[in-house]
Amino acid sequence: MNENQLKAIEASIKAGDAIIEIYKEDFDVEYKEDTSPLTQADKNANAVIMSFLETTSIPIISEENKEIDYSERKSWTQCWIVDPLDGTKEFVKKNGEFTVNIALIDHQQPVFGVIYVPAQRLLYVGDVESQKAFKVEVPSGEPQVEKLLKAATLLEPSKDSNPLRVVGSRSHMNQDTLDYVDGLKDKYQKSVDIVSKGSSLKFCLVAEGNADVYPRYAPTMEWDTAAGQAICKAVGLEVISLDTGKEMLYNRENLLNGYFHVKTEL
Repeated sequence: MNENQLKAIEASIKAGDAIIEIYKEDFDVEYKEDTSPLTQADKNANAVIMSFLETTSIPIISEENKEIDYSERKSWTQCWIVDPLDGTKEFVKKNGEFTVNIALIDHQQPVFGVIYVPAQRLLYVGDVESQKAFKVEVPSGEPQVEKLLKAATLLEPSKDSNPLRVVGSRSHMNQDTLDYVDGLKDKYQKSVDIVSKGSSLKFCLVAEGNADVYPRYAPTMEWDTAAGQAICKAVGLEVISLDTGKEMLYNRENLLNGYFHVKTEL
């Protein structure tokens, strides 16, 4: 791990601590123009992450920062893409299924990703160059990141599962997804179990072999998917855009993602 990667990991853990401080309290919920919820936890986590990543001199795209015009972004060869609190709806419901997402993008490709689950103190990291991804439980206190990584468990996707396990969203299961599931049953002549999970944890389920397919037929933004895609890519999985038939790219002019699929070997 290089210095910038270690900073991103530490930033995610510290942001998680800031989120949990609010999570334990009664908190107010605001709503953005697109009706998505916003809490003080989103804002506090963003401030923590910015304090770490701004020292890397790599530009940052964050859900909670003012959007930077593409005329400036298009010249970037690298950038961080951040969702300080992914799954704010799950945070508001207090079901624990919310995450901190930090990804490093190089020439529009996710090359490093961190997903931290504050309620479980569980950390997922994927490094595409080394083709390794892992998870580790983060002890309370002030954990040393390098020491923490030595206790990590490598992630490995599943192969040829029966029944097929399809991961769906707690908030976005829809008819397109259900139709896709029916198509899987017909194509592979296997039964299908639905694994329901919130936020970017859906990517983690596939990367660690606890699900086989993640079909997304609902809106997401780049900060919702970049870290998860890096983790999946590090274990040899592709996140395929249904618009292009190719891997999803990042720092696009339009930060809204189209539909996509993540699959293991079926």
